[in-house]
Amino acid sequence: MSRSNRPIYLDNHATTPLDPRVLTAMRPWWEENFANPGSAEHAMGRAAEAAVEEARSHVAELIGAQPNEIILTSGATESNNLAIKGAARFAAAGGTERRRVITLATEHKCVLESVRDLAAEGFEPVMLPVRPDGLLDLDQFNAALTVAPTLLVSVMAVNNEIGVIQDLAAIGELAKRHGAIFHTDAAQAAGRVPIDVEDIRADLLSLSSHKLYGPKGVGALYVRRRPRVRLAPLFSGGGQERGLRSGTLPTPLIVGFGEACRVAVIENLLDSGRIAGQRDRFLTALQAEVPGLEINASREHRVAGNLSIIFPGGVTAQAVMEGAPQVCVSTGSACSSAEIEPSHVLRALGLPEGRARATLRVGIGRFTSPAEVDLAAAALGAAWRRAVASLDSARADTATAAERG
Repeated sequence: MSRSNRPIYLDNHATTPLDPRVLTAMRPWWEENFANPGSAEHAMGRAAEAAVEEARSHVAELIGAQPNEIILTSGATESNNLAIKGAARFAAAGGTERRRVITLATEHKCVLESVRDLAAEGFEPVMLPVRPDGLLDLDQFNAALTVAPTLLVSVMAVNNEIGVIQDLAAIGELAKRHGAIFHTDAAQAAGRVPIDVEDIRADLLSLSSHKLYGPKGVGALYVRRRPRVRLAPLFSGGGQERGLRSGTLPTPLIVGFGEACRVAVIENLLDSGRIAGQRDRFLTALQAEVPGLEINASREHRVAGNLSIIFPGGVTAQAVMEGAPQVCVSTGSACSSAEIEPSHVLRALGLPEGRARATLRVGIGRFTSPAEVDLAAAALGAAWRRAVASLDSARADTATAAERG
């Protein structure tokens, strides 16, 4: 494959490549010590357990938590479900009169669906809108908290499509002032922006390994110990993870997750500065290729590697992607069985359907090179010009046919 046709991966919000250091840390636990970390009766099991606990400490350090506050899960989707449904169900079993659960219209689907599921259990789901820049209006949030006693607030730290960074410290302060449990999905934030659970007053915080250069299939939920937050488990079993997440712990994945967190603690600031530079380089080059290019949401409060861009000329982002197959990006759309629907995040910003369909999400990461961003900008620019020319030609043919008819 020639250099110009080699795939260029710019979809680091969907998943990130495995850091070579992570793979090195994981390999012995696949090849040499495959023991169950729950098998404390023998040396191999105890060694696996020690490796899991060391990894847990690295995860905790990344967010300013204690190791005994980290519950290991299969990923952020499970963590979000456990946080939202677990907190609500435990409170309901205890006879709470608080039934209001507040989240944002731009949250990940697993949060939105978890909150909606609680309606069938007698809770009141509240989906707040966001401003056109993607940020939560704090006055509107405060007003929502005063309508009725709120049990739980769930607000994403960094949006997975538009990259906006919410003011978690202010949100957490308001939530606690009104006596609500505060949960944040930090899957897109961890390793990209500094997070400290004490600073943001989080009670629950979800993490995903594969969003920060670790393996897929593992994540974590931070559960505050002081004051203690209580959860009902989602399923039953052997009682692992303080009874909150039964099942055999996958030592290789957990070790990889821990190593990814260890690297992130060391390299966070370096990564962010370099990635922001690559993003700005890409944007400058693409703007030169595509006059009239627009950017969705806040540019100031945005994670370093993210761009959510609107192509002009009436073309769809899907058409641009098809014209540059070597560039791995996404539309930010949810695929149904029959059609590609405009992103619920973009529609929540107030974008009309045409502009939502013209939006492309770009995610630049740790291993993206300057040469790759240059090639990607050139390829997407050329694809956009071909898409515009094709659309203009189709319009001209339609007009000619109408005149003849």
